Amino acid sequence: MTSTPLLSFSLIALSLAASFSNVSQAADSKDIERIETTTSRIAGNDNNVGYVVSSVTEETLNLLSFQHIQESLNYIAGAGVQRGNGQEYLPALRSPVLTGAGACGGILAAEDGIPLRAAGFCNINELFEAHGEMASRIDVIKGPASALYGSNAIHGVVNVVTPDTTRGGGFVGLDYGSYGFHRVKLRQGKDFGDSGIGINASVTRDTGYRNDEGVDQKKVNVRHRVDFDSLSVTSGLTYTNLDQETAGYITGFESYKDEDIARSNPNPEAFRKAKSLRLWSKADWLFDNGNALSITPYVRNQSMDFRMHFLPGKPLEQNAQEGVGVLSQYNYIVNDSWNIDLGLDAEHTQGELIQSQDSKTIGSAFLVETVPVGKHYDYEVDATLIAPFFAFNMQQGKWDVSVGGRFESMRYDYTNNMNVGRLREDDTQCGFGGCRYSRPESGENDFDNFSPKLSMQYTLSSETQLYGGISKGYRAPQATELYRLQRAQEVTDLESVDATNVEVGLRGSMASGSYVLSLYSLRKDNVIYRDSDFFNVSNGETWHRGVELTVNYAINSRLRLDFAGTYAAHTYEHDQLSGEINIKGNDMDTAPNLLLNTRLQYSFTDDIETQLEWQHVASYFTDPENANEYDGHNLLHARASYAMSEQITLYARINNLLDETYAERADFTSFTGDRYFPGRPRNFMLSATFTM
Repeated sequence: MTSTPLLSFSLIALSLAASFSNVSQAADSKDIERIETTTSRIAGNDNNVGYVVSSVTEETLNLLSFQHIQESLNYIAGAGVQRGNGQEYLPALRSPVLTGAGACGGILAAEDGIPLRAAGFCNINELFEAHGEMASRIDVIKGPASALYGSNAIHGVVNVVTPDTTRGGGFVGLDYGSYGFHRVKLRQGKDFGDSGIGINASVTRDTGYRNDEGVDQKKVNVRHRVDFDSLSVTSGLTYTNLDQETAGYITGFESYKDEDIARSNPNPEAFRKAKSLRLWSKADWLFDNGNALSITPYVRNQSMDFRMHFLPGKPLEQNAQEGVGVLSQYNYIVNDSWNIDLGLDAEHTQGELIQSQDSKTIGSAFLVETVPVGKHYDYEVDATLIAPFFAFNMQQGKWDVSVGGRFESMRYDYTNNMNVGRLREDDTQCGFGGCRYSRPESGENDFDNFSPKLSMQYTLSSETQLYGGISKGYRAPQATELYRLQRAQEVTDLESVDATNVEVGLRGSMASGSYVLSLYSLRKDNVIYRDSDFFNVSNGETWHRGVELTVNYAINSRLRLDFAGTYAAHTYEHDQLSGEINIKGNDMDTAPNLLLNTRLQYSFTDDIETQLEWQHVASYFTDPENANEYDGHNLLHARASYAMSEQITLYARINNLLDETYAERADFTSFTGDRYFPGRPRNFMLSATFTM
């Protein structure tokens, strides 16, 4: 991949942005770029100097009514999330699709600013524990930009913001769609003035397109608020329960094009059962001098059992974690030009994991011998995180500057409940040099990291700002990377992944909409990733650079265009033999260089709206050797809404309008060859919302 297409895309994007800045028509309020609480824990203290927060708004989410959160993240430039089966997915944000035991540590997932998982205990599918189906918006920060977020935010943050139901109002919603999909939604709140209470709930059932698959999912948010003269306390509860019968990969080159194979399920035994509970209480003080303080203690409890159908032997994983933590921020106003943010985040988590296999591995003699029946891992980990941070913020004339940093100290206390090394559970040896799975002896591991941030913004005019920044990000190795070892790996081999990000951009607003143009370059060291043989590789180096353009433009009072596009290159920058090929300079696998999403929305009347969406995913390599490839795809979706009255709104949606045969995900392994999660054929959904 050369720099010429990247430069060409940049020039085209800049030309488009400049042309839109000269337009002056009627204002439109559906701007996708928002600046709200994801940038600060203190209400009204929006500090995102030098970076952009992209949001999918509640109005957009209502029209979409997604079955999977990936559908909404398609609207964010730079996001390339790939849907698995059921509620599973693999994340990507200014990155290739991230895979492997700790790959989820590259993107921080949160609900209402609270990380869904503890820093060392992420799960690659963790966003299904957020109530995105009933969110008021979904915010995305790209890159390691904010001192509020530390480990796991190298490529950015996805924050699901739930509605403040304590202000009153509500609705009942019904969704019915193809392949047995149906969902009931309820939102209701009561505002008593100085206090309020509310609930936000959904129940989903999806019997699925493929054989022997299905999703039963329940989610609820409960919120309470009480206001005093200078103090407001808001408390919340989120509970989720997922019971999923999973359909695994289909195999064979372009097998997704065969309808019979696409509907088949090679892994009818696969399942995922997950529960999560989060409790939090946020206290906000506003002092007479304008200073403000926010403190949010929280409790998390999660458990999950799932069949790892994608691994040799299809082992069962059972994991659980419980913990307590606190988020804080104090904003001190020095004068009209200066203010300081100070904070301390801390949490303690107890986690456990058991991986076991109840039947003989099917495959080559090597796999049969090295992947044994019995327990593979049985361990417990206590993790403690302490993270102070600061930011000095200056606004002087046309300049806004923020200088800050975050220090994190992560401590793991690991207890191995099995024998040590590459042995079977009964202490016997595996052939071919030892068992695939290796267990380190009990011990402790410490990781200390500091990430400085410098960001600036220059106001060119009242409508246009030039921004940029330099920042470092990091993530400590996840517990599964440290203690679920393979072959001759040593726990001491791993260091924190660190990244240096440089970004410049132009953002502007006009009477008819807005635009954001961003160029970035992010280099990562000590990268931990999974190769084609499913073994973890450490000490890698990768380079991620690209250009992104987001445009929201009202062509006239009836017609609107929304565009999110990215052209990027993601490459290996270290010497590493994979399949006897040195992958240095190769494109990273599952990293399409071009992602485009375009939506054209037309209002026939004030009560009837229609939307046509085009999604383009370019071709990409499916292995580090760049020997195998997926051709990419183009999808067209259609939606409409009709406000029958002030209380009743009807929706209709047709996904994959042209009935394209495509793969939601494609990859290649040495065990299976080409494998895919097939996309659904043309399907529909009808909805009704009754406002109360």
